[in-house]
Amino acid sequence: MTRDYLGIIRELVAGTWRDPTTGKTHGIPIETIAIEETLDGMEADLVAEAHGGKSLIVVSDERTRAALGERVFRALSGRFNVREHVWENPRCTPEGIDELMAATEDAEALIAIGSGTISDSVKYGSFTTGREYSVFATSPMNAYTTPTASIAYDGFKKSITCHSARGVFFDLQVLAGCPRRLVSAAFADVICRTTAQVDWLMSHILFDTPYSETAYVLLAVDEDDMIAEAAGIMSGDFDALAKLTRVSAIMGLGTSFTGTTHVGSMAEHMISHYIDMFAGAAHPGTSHGEQVGVATLTMSALQNRILGADRPPELRPTVIPEAELRRRFGDQTAETMIEQTARKALDEKTAAALNARLEKEWAEIAGRLRAVMRPTAQLRDAMRTAGCQLTGRDLGLEPEFYRDAVRYSRYIRDRFSMLDVAGDSGQLEEFAATCE
Repeated sequence: MTRDYLGIIRELVAGTWRDPTTGKTHGIPIETIAIEETLDGMEADLVAEAHGGKSLIVVSDERTRAALGERVFRALSGRFNVREHVWENPRCTPEGIDELMAATEDAEALIAIGSGTISDSVKYGSFTTGREYSVFATSPMNAYTTPTASIAYDGFKKSITCHSARGVFFDLQVLAGCPRRLVSAAFADVICRTTAQVDWLMSHILFDTPYSETAYVLLAVDEDDMIAEAAGIMSGDFDALAKLTRVSAIMGLGTSFTGTTHVGSMAEHMISHYIDMFAGAAHPGTSHGEQVGVATLTMSALQNRILGADRPPELRPTVIPEAELRRRFGDQTAETMIEQTARKALDEKTAAALNARLEKEWAEIAGRLRAVMRPTAQLRDAMRTAGCQLTGRDLGLEPEFYRDAVRYSRYIRDRFSMLDVAGDSGQLEEFAATCE
């Protein structure tokens, strides 16, 4: 009997899943998602369902072509007007995407083959040129199902909302055969649910910013088992790997339910972005997922530290170190950081009001946030089992650089997080000094 690896995603695709917290029925913009032991022999039917008789170009790079792209191209060749484009120098920048779109302008729809760079470039490029796309995954990461693309503008990463794929296709045999490092990175990338939810919920509690439980209800279906089966994920067990794939897919779909990436991208992602933006020649070549995993452990430790205290933090008006930011990062980048931070900065009146509220309601607020947390030790043990890096040093970063990432990443985006609580209560420097 064929196993049902789609699980709850089947209901989302059909538009029949009902959120038990709201009673609302949800669908998703992706028309087809497949998670199968193998998609070999199914490729043409899947693409036909998504794109009909449109002319196609299969986009890959050298590695993803070897992993899956050549097979997909052969499968489509008998039924479609199709050619392939192997991108020699893939880069998810405006210039790189323009180059890719110029090279593929003769196709009505694009078929991306794996990798975050390929997927995001095709996603954003097809959006700007008014074309459709689908993607065959080569790892179990969450970027395939999100309608956003991470684009580097002058070294400053921005998450840009564009559109979703028509179809997203996961071949478990391909995922099981991909480099273990990619599987570990995917696991590390989704383990951040706990820290992102704490930050986002805290922002909602303190400032009444929008917040939704929907994605977290869906993620909870598989998250416990995914963490418990970390060893099976690494050994290539299809059931365990399918759980990671479902969690990754739903994490990517979170934006579809909320209209924001806050659901799975808060302070831990800002730390990862800092690494990519400022490591320069010292960047160790680690992936976004690997960096997010390490940053998740850092943020979990900080969140547990602050929320485990008997007394609430005493907040002060936000001090934006403008001169320091300019000295470290240059005027252009510093201006962006100052602008982003100013949007969430506490003035004297707001800090005083928050302190009064925290003094009165600390037990209730801290308890509500702790209810959605996982213990740092549990996260660390699961990540160790899944072969993930655990520290900045494990990533190949100098300890002082990683400490700076913890100190300064709060200035990258306007998302209020526990880094801001620590910074505005005089605890961040002491905490950062313990990181490595």
